[in-house]
Amino acid sequence: MLAHFSHHLLTALPIPLLPFIRDEFALDYTRTGLIISAFSLSYGISQLPAGWLSDRIGPRIVIVLGISAVAVFGLLVSISQTFTMMLIFLVLMGMAGGGYHPTATALISAVVESKARGRALGFHAIGGSASYFLVPIIAAAMASVWSWRSAFIGLAIPTVAFGVVFYMLLGKRAATSKTEHEPGSSHTKTSRAPGYLRRLIPFMILSTFAAAVTLSVASFIPLFMVDQFGVANETAAGFLALIYSAGFWAGPLGGYLSDRLERVKLMLAVGFVSGSVIYLINLATYSLGIGALLVGMGMLNYIRMPVSESYIISQAPEHRRSTILGVYYFGGMEGAGVLTPVIGYLIDHFGFYISFAIAGATLALVTLICSIFLWRTRG
Repeated sequence: MLAHFSHHLLTALPIPLLPFIRDEFALDYTRTGLIISAFSLSYGISQLPAGWLSDRIGPRIVIVLGISAVAVFGLLVSISQTFTMMLIFLVLMGMAGGGYHPTATALISAVVESKARGRALGFHAIGGSASYFLVPIIAAAMASVWSWRSAFIGLAIPTVAFGVVFYMLLGKRAATSKTEHEPGSSHTKTSRAPGYLRRLIPFMILSTFAAAVTLSVASFIPLFMVDQFGVANETAAGFLALIYSAGFWAGPLGGYLSDRLERVKLMLAVGFVSGSVIYLINLATYSLGIGALLVGMGMLNYIRMPVSESYIISQAPEHRRSTILGVYYFGGMEGAGVLTPVIGYLIDHFGFYISFAIAGATLALVTLICSIFLWRTRG
């Protein structure tokens, strides 16, 4: 949980700081979306080699790169003098961070009984949600007093230090993990029944698409609050924290449910309801309505995480778990990286209402299509 918290201290910064960055570089919605894409695309691509690498050398080095190296490049983002320079450093920050999730999830699964795996992954999600909840508040405060750059500097320095400490804490575990991953060990001989890919592929498509749409829409919430309701930049960043506040309880709840209910049904429910919530954001008023919908969007996203991770781990061969999890995280991050500027383009040309309506309807349609394949391959 603490490692997850540290990893996301820097990765959670760009979205709440978008209004401040937009003002400094005079960006439209499309170029503002590129800020998220620069990080998300490289972050997603790096999940693939990092997951494969973790299956072969163990988690220690991969996880510490996902914490400390991210913070180092975050410091470089803070000194960017041009929009292009900032995009380059965000790309490098994403490349450094890609190994954390497939490695950490597989590591937790290796040491937790299968009947409690969902709960363990749900509690792990608390660390990430704590970052995404606290960072918008901290970043808004620092940006309003100094500048958006100070937020990157102030959060990067302690993150680098923790990465080094965590590297030492994992020292004993690393030797065990490496032995388990050695070629010829019983670990590498574990396999699943034929046809597991037919079950995994539609499930992963649905989960990654739901993640991509949710992240893309969430990226524009601060700008939505500023431009639709006229709130201050600092207040808009605080509204983003509502989405991630759900992780404190929805992550464990999702883990609890995934240990007791059919995960495919849970995933389908999340997909359909998430599409509806995204559309309803258009109809909310600036009061309890918008706040409740943002919390609801976060709740659905955090329930999805342990449900998806538990299902993937239950279906994937042990010696390929990190690799397959890397593909899963790659899909979610790459999808968000591609969809964010697309939604920005739609907002530029059609406004928030039509753009969010298209996003919600598309998610519902993809859920419906995937449900057909998932129902045929339940197991």
